[in-house]
Amino acid sequence: MALIIDDSCINCDMCEPECPNEAITMGEEVYEIDPSLCTECVGHYDKPTCISVCPIDCITLDPDHKESQDDLLIKYARLTGK
Repeated sequence: MALIIDDSCINCDMCEPECPNEAITMGEEVYEIDPSLCTECVGHYDKPTCISVCPIDCITLDPDHKESQDDLLIKYARLTGK
């Protein structure tokens, strides 16, 4: 499942540089996560780094983009060529 940033985001700039897939970008009002690039850090880290650094806990699982662990590993392989 991809992650999503809700509208309580304060644009603190902590999450964007932490994303190994460059899935996080500034949207019109708050940061956004591209579900086609988000692997929840599978293949890179043990847990999503954006969630770890978010000071207000505004990053959660995106119910509109459900993916299994296997799906995330396949996406990781596609994105990284590994």
